[in-house]
Amino acid sequence: MIFEMGILSARKVGALLAVFWIGTLCYIWLPDHIPDFLNLRTKSEPKKSDKSSYDMRSHLANTTSLSNFDDVHKQALHVCITSDEKTLGGMIALINSIISNTKSPVKFHLVVDENSMDHVSIWIKTSKLKNIDYELKAFPAKWVDGRIKIRGGRKELGSPLNYARYYLPKLFPLLKEKIIFIDDDCIVQGDIEELYKTPLEKGHIAAFSEDCQGQNKRLSRLNNIYAEFLDFKNEHIQQMHIKPTACSFNTGVFVSNLSDWHSQNITSQLEYWMELNTKEEVYGNERGGGGSQPPMMIVFYNKFSRIDPLWHVRHLGASAGTSYSKSFVKKAKLLHWNGPFKPWGRTAQHSDLWEKYFIPDPSGHFKVVRRTTGL
Repeated sequence: MIFEMGILSARKVGALLAVFWIGTLCYIWLPDHIPDFLNLRTKSEPKKSDKSSYDMRSHLANTTSLSNFDDVHKQALHVCITSDEKTLGGMIALINSIISNTKSPVKFHLVVDENSMDHVSIWIKTSKLKNIDYELKAFPAKWVDGRIKIRGGRKELGSPLNYARYYLPKLFPLLKEKIIFIDDDCIVQGDIEELYKTPLEKGHIAAFSEDCQGQNKRLSRLNNIYAEFLDFKNEHIQQMHIKPTACSFNTGVFVSNLSDWHSQNITSQLEYWMELNTKEEVYGNERGGGGSQPPMMIVFYNKFSRIDPLWHVRHLGASAGTSYSKSFVKKAKLLHWNGPFKPWGRTAQHSDLWEKYFIPDPSGHFKVVRRTTGL
């Protein structure tokens, strides 16, 4: 009797272990069909390469070695975009503009809020973007809890997704290559490979577009200097020996090496200034406002390379009035509607160029608003 009970107990344990391992494998292999109890959901959709990657692997296995396939994959241009539920249409238009103007393979690394995961997936899968190679992650807002304080400027700059750019190595730990980060209120009109090849000088982790070059200097309403963004009365800023008259740069578009970003603990450095700003005024009341830009300006002071000015033509969202001529914006390789007047809003300059790449939301939740004319 005792022997029979032992056999039954062993069978029960074996059955429980089998269920556990089957459940674990389903969670890994079938993420879209299993609840994400651990809040670690990642969706990876290398659509274009689902079949082609398999065929390529088969071909390479018969000709050379599989390591060659990995080399081919590494040749992809890695583009990171973050967006929340209020700006998802911008992410879609940006993706479309990139694939419409390059022949190079692009891997998109997309970050959204938890509630927008399915929304974006459906939008991509039911449109011309269904064959793009991408991975989609939800940004854990708890990473920035208690670290954001917007004293002045636009309150929307306090959105957790605005700070997701700080955490790219943590969000994509396997991504060690060079990346391009682009704000979701941009469109690309040139071949993105040209921007991707922006050289990083020795000792530099990132490249930004400086505010003292070309058209960006002429049209900015600021003086394009650090004093517009930081409080130089703060003793911690004084200890950094930053020149108040140093030229500022915009963090809405940058090229970076994520391996170096990780090894030099850039994320921790950015978090330090965020947390300090919640306790004392480091930035926020200056004309440049708060948001995610000031900490990056501090951390990368005198430690960044320069992007070609035509690869970051900005201030299109600074006012409803036209800032650039039509001929100039058509020649620009990247347009950025930074500021309150977004290209999907009621009043925005050169919105026709943005609409060229916008793909309507199949769910109808994201709508482009346009000013109507009276009869």
